[in-house]
Amino acid sequence: MAARLQDYQNRVNDALELALSNSDTPLRLAEAMRYSTLNAGKRIRAALVYAAGEAVNAPLACLDKVAAALECIHAYSLIHDDLPAMDDDDLRRGKASNHIAFDEATAILAGDALQTLAFELINAPGSGLSDRQSRLITHKLSVCAGQTGMVGGQMLDMLATEQNLNRAALENVHRRKTGALISASVVCGALCADKLKDSQLDSMQNYAEKIGLAFQVIDDVLDIEASTEQLGKPNGADQALGKSTYPGLMGLEASKQLAQTLYQDAVASISAIGDNSAQLVELATLVVSRDH
Repeated sequence: MAARLQDYQNRVNDALELALSNSDTPLRLAEAMRYSTLNAGKRIRAALVYAAGEAVNAPLACLDKVAAALECIHAYSLIHDDLPAMDDDDLRRGKASNHIAFDEATAILAGDALQTLAFELINAPGSGLSDRQSRLITHKLSVCAGQTGMVGGQMLDMLATEQNLNRAALENVHRRKTGALISASVVCGALCADKLKDSQLDSMQNYAEKIGLAFQVIDDVLDIEASTEQLGKPNGADQALGKSTYPGLMGLEASKQLAQTLYQDAVASISAIGDNSAQLVELATLVVSRDH
């Protein structure tokens, strides 16, 4: 899997480099966008786009645009999450957060620009996507990133500070804040296929929901167990901010077991797709076994 993941990372990095090379962009804005997007992150969301697309024989050229779009949305969300008015983090991916490296106004605008760039990539002439595919992918990504998905989840997460959420409420926050964009990665990758069966899409959706929640459970665990150097951001930040987390609700061991159960359910949900789903299985394994 390591070699395949590296290939996915290289492809999306090339696509992002091209997308962020528009000479008409004001220089400082371009620098801020590139700072938080290039040469950074594990590219898990991009890898899920590629793995899901390859599982249903989607063209790689189409997947490049969609993978880059998902990484743009993810980068924008991190820039805004780190702002003083949100999670107020000074460190991201092992370096100064965007608003520290530049300033708050530039960081806000860089996030705004990355968000809109994502939809430009999906809908631009030459994307390789049909009009129907572009429309479906745009709709899926906008819903997952918007008021009922990632942004709504961030709002709920902020409202939950210093609150004792029950498990259902905590799951609702994390399915939106983290799980929604991971779900979009899988489904949008699958939608790049020329011929996609409803049963395949259903399997992908089930996989995505399970692995998206597992990702956040492991994030909560790592916030306690991993070092700042491993995480590339301050460890213990969730606890310091009074965030509701799975270890806080269930304990560490029960949280780890929940992640394993979600992993097993995710893998089982795509078994019917066949041998082409091997990369999705490997990525699910990576999600629950990572140390940062």
